[in-house]
Amino acid sequence: MEIKTVVVGSLQTNCYILTKNNQTLIIDPGDEPNKIINEINQEVIGILITHYHFDHIGALTTIKEKYNCPIYDISNLKEDINTIGSFTFKVIKTPGHKSDLVSYLFDKNLFCGDFIFKGSIGRYDLPSGNFQEMQKSISQIINYDQDIIIYPGHGSKTTLKEEINNLISYLWIRMIINNLFIKLYKIKID
Repeated sequence: MEIKTVVVGSLQTNCYILTKNNQTLIIDPGDEPNKIINEINQEVIGILITHYHFDHIGALTTIKEKYNCPIYDISNLKEDINTIGSFTFKVIKTPGHKSDLVSYLFDKNLFCGDFIFKGSIGRYDLPSGNFQEMQKSISQIINYDQDIIIYPGHGSKTTLKEEINNLISYLWIRMIINNLFIKLYKIKID
């Protein structure tokens, strides 16, 4: 599978173009549709959306109209193994940054939108973001193969191995805060 990264828009969103056996999937066409279109030279069989923030879907309508292909997201993919054309991949629900965020695992390549970045995680203080959901998503993903290459919604790619300690630290934050509240106020927060 060939992976091209096209950085688009004022927020420098990573749009990914995956090509295999003369078929193409586009992940998160965030902006600048002509820039994306110029990188495609195979049949487009679908568009995958990690989540519906403007910087990840800004060119969605134009790209859909250009290629007359289906849009795939949390609403029409099962949380398990999916096949579209030549592509077989796993859908993993990873809410936290946004309630509709999903990550797509193609072999050892994880396209995760704004879930994990190199050295950080996605913001969870925006509408439909939630720190507890983010921690659940982190708890789930740290059990995957550490050789997985992470392709984030912004910035450079990384690996789960490079990010594992950082991700584990986010899990400890909640436990520490919870213990402080129990000791100070004799209450437990969920």
